[in-house]
Amino acid sequence: MASNRRRHHQHQYYHRGRFLIPAVYAVSAAILLLFIFIHLLAPSPIDENSHLRRVQQHDSSTEKGVREGRIRTSKFRLPIRRGAYDRDLWTSRNANYFYGCSNASSKFAKAEAIMRPNRYLLVATSGGLNQQRTGITDAVVAARILNATLVVPKLDKKSFWKDSSNFSEIFDVDWFISYLAKDVKIIKELPLRRGRQWIPYSTRVPRKCNERCYITRVLPVLSKKQAIQLNKFDYRLSNRLETEFQKLRCRVNYHALRFTDPIIRMGEELVRRMRMRSKHFIALHLRFEPDMLAFSGCYYGGGEKERMELGKIRKRWKTLHASNPDRERRQGRCPLTPEEVGLMLKALGYGSDVHIYVASGEVYGGEQTLAPLKALFPNFHSKDSLASKEELKSFSAFSSRMAALDFIVCDESDVFVTNNNGNMAKILAGRRRYFGHKPTIRPNAKKLYRLILNRDNMTWEEFASKVRTFQRGFIGEPKEVRPGRGEFHENPASCICEDEAKAKMESYPRKFGKEHAVKKENVDTVADDENVDDELELSDQDDDEDLNDLHTKMLANGTSLDYEPSLLEEPELDELLSD
Repeated sequence: MASNRRRHHQHQYYHRGRFLIPAVYAVSAAILLLFIFIHLLAPSPIDENSHLRRVQQHDSSTEKGVREGRIRTSKFRLPIRRGAYDRDLWTSRNANYFYGCSNASSKFAKAEAIMRPNRYLLVATSGGLNQQRTGITDAVVAARILNATLVVPKLDKKSFWKDSSNFSEIFDVDWFISYLAKDVKIIKELPLRRGRQWIPYSTRVPRKCNERCYITRVLPVLSKKQAIQLNKFDYRLSNRLETEFQKLRCRVNYHALRFTDPIIRMGEELVRRMRMRSKHFIALHLRFEPDMLAFSGCYYGGGEKERMELGKIRKRWKTLHASNPDRERRQGRCPLTPEEVGLMLKALGYGSDVHIYVASGEVYGGEQTLAPLKALFPNFHSKDSLASKEELKSFSAFSSRMAALDFIVCDESDVFVTNNNGNMAKILAGRRRYFGHKPTIRPNAKKLYRLILNRDNMTWEEFASKVRTFQRGFIGEPKEVRPGRGEFHENPASCICEDEAKAKMESYPRKFGKEHAVKKENVDTVADDENVDDELELSDQDDDEDLNDLHTKMLANGTSLDYEPSLLEEPELDELLSD
């Protein structure tokens, strides 16, 4: 009987199971469909409101906290829409009151009146395209100081860049010679001497050598040898010269140095293709190559792998001292990461619809490092994406010609941004000031470092407000850098004039309509004192007293011009910093 009851209950359970199992399947299927539906409606990972994955960790204490499991809730959330800002993002305020002025005065004698016969100056530049550009510019001024005929400068073919191009393959040599004819006599080759090839006397001069230095040190040798070649000619001329020589610098750099027609045509085509995509665009010079990071001695939180990889590259430079990465970052001497550049631009008011042209070599970490920047600004372009391999074929084998294409696009951009303060950044900053003060943003890295490090402890609004405050004086406005500060190529104050009458006239209220008053403090915008002190400078050490002491020591030691003890040379900037 008990056995019959057990069989009865088993029979009931069997019938219940037959209905229960399909019900479970049905509920599971419904949950799965609901999950898929929610997933489809969820925002894309590229949405600006998403919490972007951080590729770089900036502080060892933060890393330690993550390892120990101390989880903090971040208040930092990027806005979906761009906020309202009180300035035009694409123009410099009050730029129309300033203009480039580099014409020589009537006191500046014509070349034919002062050039001495049988006095030839040759120059061998060093580094990449932009470092060579500074050398060429300064070579013209040095020839003028020495009243010598300049032979078209030789370009560096042995440096890191290993570009075999000569001057005429990068620059329009005939235009260069003719444009400067009134200032300096320039010839393409050194003439024969007694029917034979003339081998010039080879020598070097110290960095930041001023007018008196050239007259006392170089001129006696030039008068004796008649033809001399100055080697490794980069930053061999003082920052501070009399105004006429500074204006000559500007005539060379901004007018006489013109790229060859093939380079100009391709560069202008790249600009045209950017304009087809958007009315305005940003050009970003992103120096984040492995060699650059290794040379800088900075650290970006990549752990032992990063230290080993960059440390191995760093061994190439035997003269480099061991660096303190944390101190370098604190002092603003490290390039911003791509993500940090993107956050800075967002905070300054640029939306995700902005198109960005990126001038860059191989980025350390590749696409993984670029991902946060591309998430912030999906409209991401380069010369390789804008032009076909066939179109770039005649340029791609030559680093200087490829750099020249980037130079043109960056120069023509509405806003130029850099994450470093290398030669290309300096030259373009000065050029854009000279030709209308087009916005040029360089990070106030010393201030931004701590702000970016602690961004999880503040809201986006607080972060953006602080970025805008710290970047005052670092966005290319007129007079934001005081005359004499920084490299002359970055701040050509002697070549920029102010239309005071126009500024004064427009400062009065209009008789009819709205008032268009221009406050004086806006016209005379200068970086806040706290920001001015953040500018990184190389000490010039080119005052007359210093050079007299230097010259006296050399004479006492019996030192000739072609021998330079190490104490005379400031540490050389490697070619890697040139572009």
